Amino acid sequence: MTTSEFIAQRRRELGLTLDEVGKACGVGKSTVKKWEDGFISNMKRDKIAALAKVLQVNPLQLIGDASEETQKKSAPELSEADREILDLFNQLKTDDKEMVLKIIRNSLK
Repeated sequence: MTTSEFIAQRRRELGLTLDEVGKACGVGKSTVKKWEDGFISNMKRDKIAALAKVLQVNPLQLIGDASEETQKKSAPELSEADREILDLFNQLKTDDKEMVLKIIRNSLK
């Protein structure tokens, strides 16, 4: 499913009109129709955020292909070591996180 098809389908699922979505996003209904028809594919961030809110979806679902399979494929698989590093890093205080990042950056130079 393309992003434009996803937008149209989700709007209909919620029972919203083109006009309602347009007003909520600060655009005309003709612009919403163009989003749904795929004539406008490069929306500004503020419009993506507003549209995601109206459609009650994650903004990432409006960027690129909206299919669940594509989203799964785009996420890298983490090794056990990667997960452990992330878990330990997330347990650090903000100042300590900055120090660790600085050490890593300096060691890569």
